[in-house]
Amino acid sequence: MAKNFNNLTTLHDLLDYDIRKFTIAEIQLEKILRAWINKASSLKLKTILQKYLDAVEKHIQKMQSFYEEESISSISISNRVMQAFIDEAEEKLNNCNDDAIKDACLLESVQAINHFKISTYGSARAFANTLGLEKIAAIFHEAETNEKQIDDRLSQLAEHEINIEAKTPIFLHQ
Repeated sequence: MAKNFNNLTTLHDLLDYDIRKFTIAEIQLEKILRAWINKASSLKLKTILQKYLDAVEKHIQKMQSFYEEESISSISISNRVMQAFIDEAEEKLNNCNDDAIKDACLLESVQAINHFKISTYGSARAFANTLGLEKIAAIFHEAETNEKQIDDRLSQLAEHEINIEAKTPIFLHQ
């Protein structure tokens, strides 16, 4: 029986609703990450973004298998928060006139998304633990851990390469 999300009356309803939102957010991110990988000029950034894309695809698969178990209906709802992050990133990227600045902008944008996802997966894990749903709690814990690992890689890359390159871009305004 498909669940109705017009009324969220239990913590379980809220968790199921959030899972639908997370999944559509991951699908939105999956689509744009493919384009962003191509926009990156740093090979290290491309590599990290590709690993992130792989993790996002795994998150989607695991969420969809949970849908089947929970009899959660379609994921036709949108995730306005993820779309806002994507729109903001695209606007900034379109205004970058230098590859080094574009890489810094791209890294910053992906990290902002990443931080949003760390907090949402952490909350969902807490909900699932409270409800005694160990399997989905483990999935959320794994997703949260993946996000933290990507965040750490992005931070290291920003600190040791991307931001340094962007500090003195080749393109100079006259």
